[in-house]
Amino acid sequence: MAFPTRAMRIPAPSLLLRPRLWGSILLGPMLLGLSLPVDGQQAPRPTPTPTVNPSIPQGSPVPASVALPKASDPLAPLPPIPGVDLSPWLYKGSDLPQDKAWKFGRLANGLRFAVRRNGVPPGQVAVRVRIDAGSLNERDSERGFAHLIEHLSFRGSQHVPDGEAKRIWQRLGATFGSDSNATTTPTQTVYQLDLPGATEAGLDESLKILAGMMSAPSITAQSLGAERPVVLAERREQPGPQVRYSDKVRETFFAGQPLAERSPIGQLATLEAATPEAVRAFHDRWYRPERAVVVISGDMDPALLARLVARNFGGWQGLGPSPADPDFGQPRADAPVAGALVEPAIPPVVAMAVLRPWHYQDDTAIFNQKRMVDMLAARLISRRLENRARAGGSFLQASVSLDDVSRSANMTTVNIVPIGDDWEAALKDVRAVIADAMAVAPSQAEIDRELADYDAALRTQVETARVEAGAKQADDMVGALDIRETVTAPETSYQILKQAVAARMFTPETVLASTRKIFQGAATRALVNTRTPQPDAIAKLTAAVKADVRPLAEQRARQGAISFAQLPRLGRPGKVVAREKVAELGVETIRFANGVRMLLMANDGETGRVYLRVRFGRGYDALPADRESPIWAADMALMAAGIGKLDQGDLDRLTAGRRMGLDFDIDDDAFAMTALSAPGDYADNLKLMAAKLIAPRWDAAPVNRARAAMLAGYDGFDASPDSVLGHELERLLRDGDPRWGTPPREAIVATTPQAFKALWAPLLASGPIEVSIFGDVKADEAIAAVASSFGAIPARKVDATPAPPIRFPKHGATPVVLTHGGPADQAAAVIAWPTGGGAGDEATRSTLDVLAQVFSDRLFDRLRQQAGASYSPQVGSQWPIGLPGGGRMIAIGMVAPDKVDFFLATARDIAADLAAHPIGTDELQRIKRPMAQRLLRMSSGNQFWLQRLGGAAYDPQRIEATRRMAEQFVAIGPADIQKVAARYLRPDTDWTLKVVPRGR
Repeated sequence: MAFPTRAMRIPAPSLLLRPRLWGSILLGPMLLGLSLPVDGQQAPRPTPTPTVNPSIPQGSPVPASVALPKASDPLAPLPPIPGVDLSPWLYKGSDLPQDKAWKFGRLANGLRFAVRRNGVPPGQVAVRVRIDAGSLNERDSERGFAHLIEHLSFRGSQHVPDGEAKRIWQRLGATFGSDSNATTTPTQTVYQLDLPGATEAGLDESLKILAGMMSAPSITAQSLGAERPVVLAERREQPGPQVRYSDKVRETFFAGQPLAERSPIGQLATLEAATPEAVRAFHDRWYRPERAVVVISGDMDPALLARLVARNFGGWQGLGPSPADPDFGQPRADAPVAGALVEPAIPPVVAMAVLRPWHYQDDTAIFNQKRMVDMLAARLISRRLENRARAGGSFLQASVSLDDVSRSANMTTVNIVPIGDDWEAALKDVRAVIADAMAVAPSQAEIDRELADYDAALRTQVETARVEAGAKQADDMVGALDIRETVTAPETSYQILKQAVAARMFTPETVLASTRKIFQGAATRALVNTRTPQPDAIAKLTAAVKADVRPLAEQRARQGAISFAQLPRLGRPGKVVAREKVAELGVETIRFANGVRMLLMANDGETGRVYLRVRFGRGYDALPADRESPIWAADMALMAAGIGKLDQGDLDRLTAGRRMGLDFDIDDDAFAMTALSAPGDYADNLKLMAAKLIAPRWDAAPVNRARAAMLAGYDGFDASPDSVLGHELERLLRDGDPRWGTPPREAIVATTPQAFKALWAPLLASGPIEVSIFGDVKADEAIAAVASSFGAIPARKVDATPAPPIRFPKHGATPVVLTHGGPADQAAAVIAWPTGGGAGDEATRSTLDVLAQVFSDRLFDRLRQQAGASYSPQVGSQWPIGLPGGGRMIAIGMVAPDKVDFFLATARDIAADLAAHPIGTDELQRIKRPMAQRLLRMSSGNQFWLQRLGGAAYDPQRIEATRRMAEQFVAIGPADIQKVAARYLRPDTDWTLKVVPRGR
């Protein structure tokens, strides 16, 4: 049974338990208009949306198609299929109860399948084809071939000409790169297709294409010559410092094993030397039906899914003898203990691992229960380390984790980020915490604290099982196959935990034994990264790993009981002065006497989930635009500073075992606290949020920690083109406005807890408040919860300070040039055009979104498919709803330095063509269909509406824009695309940037 931190498997909802959100009914009938046949293709139609949510006001017209069809029993076995063994092959050797929603089969050629019905999102079918071969299956002369075949398979195959698979799936509503994609790891290659609005014909065609990709990809000199530059571009675009660090970790930890030198991206020499014959030999050796599993979770009858798999994959036969699995080796005790790396672009870090040989083990209940105890022991140490880091220890962060890595080792890993460069002190302190945990048993109170969170996590999975997405279930099944484990229903997983608790498997003595066990193994390894060369680093690290640190252990602090009664008092519940229903959207707006406003969408579409969002103040509009300020520290320091007399450790204990959160974000026109909660927890979560506004605790430690973390990573801000863009682009696109981007180092160094409080204290205390509750709640109870929390706080003063203007940089004849300190073959190119903003022009906003996708598709074809110049060029439209302007259309490409001008010229050429000529009907439909399907899928969940309607309690235009969203999207035609392109993609307004290596 794959486990919580190892992808716990959750059962899918049946068709009868599909989400029931009004959004699907609102958008569905309009967006279905995009499903008209084009060029002779029989276009798919989304599965009918379920009946109306009973908690939503009735009276609006609802199409007859929303009635649910009758569904077969999701737990019934599959009917016999000639020549197919339907026994549950996954559960061989396991005593875990089978998850009956999954149906299994083995074809005569050895291919296995696992299929199930799932209606989340409605109409979608998620397909995964797993090949049990990855980079660890490569010979020395084949380094990178597993990944290369993944690319070649998508380019062309038995049933699809070169480059046509992408267009076929676009016409079926799938987006290349997200709905259709693939992943290569050391142990597997997985092909992914999420087919929205799936029909039997569309799925049959898709499985036919996938079967052809597996059995007969086009491995020719022409296809290899076209795709090799794309793979090399992907290799080039990887962030160099992180790649070098991960390579060094593998080299150090897995010394003497194949994994030490088997990165899936491969080696430049072998990729450049690859021939069609050599690549085909690797394919024919490992791409065999007996090494393949087809996994499908989707909104169709499992019997149909099984028949379609048998029909399309049954004729596949392997070529030549079946090879034996390669030997992945075992950790070697005689390899060097320590390694060192000098990578100034990433913070100093120490990674330590205790490795044990990986062995296959039958996935039984007792195996999982023992692993639960091990995982709890690791979590308990991680919490102690976090508490020490919060209190101002010698390290910024440290954690302990357990994992099976590429079937090469079972390992306990400790990762440490020190404060500054004193990694030796940080390692000693962390090892002292671990040594103490190995010497002295934890208290039962500590164990119960971790058990409460464990229990809550598994209980949540039980409560939300019916809304688990089919794509996640398919991915989880693939993950279980990779680590040779099973899946089971969440109720079964929860019962296994409860039985372990009842059997007293979580006692101080058993947790102490597990702690000692997870820090014992066949080998101990450590790696240190430093900013500057330290000739004796390996010797020092070797000694530090072996040093006796038990005398450094600190006495554990006793933890008292914490309750919500200890939070600051909020006042008497507020009174509702206005309540209005927006029937078309299933939303209510509520206003309280103290001025707080509320958006409520009560529905049972996502069982057990309650989304909270509290927008307050004015966001970027309230921040200083004429000077540097500690805006950057808010994400790490503001919510982690405690409330009233309670520090963050107190809040952790207060919320133990409950689904509560306190996350922070800055919107265009508001600050926001967010949380994903539960029906039994959200009322207290709201009190926690309200208390944060009226009684924030201004601890110095979180601010100092945020400053240290920012400085630790500062040297890496120019380590690669994408790092430079990540820290500089937003500020440049706003003409140097200090509210965005990374501040200068001296501004960070100068940040004090006092300066942080001076900025944020008035911002927390002023401005309007909008509380949004979307999810599994009863309307009157949700209103009462807000009345007792935000409705009970004093009325807030209004900030009438004019908002600083948002500026776009001036057009220049030549690009702005920035440099980076990374590899000499990496560069980036950016071109952007100013657009607009605000909630009053939904038609233009939607048309720009479509234009961006058309632009992106063309840029992809020109730069990747045809020229191989960039692996992942991107185009996006950003239209801020909360600001009157500041929008932009932007195209970004990671390219070789000598391709920067080519990228900019290609982008300008595409922009000019879009402005001068209307696009064809087929091209527009290939773009709009995936967008429409994505919109339908998103609109079946609460998060979409929560985001879409943010600020609507104060701005009615946002409600009106949402009402018209689908109508305006469907109406977009070629002339509209050309019109907005001509209006905004002007050569006299564009702004360009290139990031090149230093010295060029």
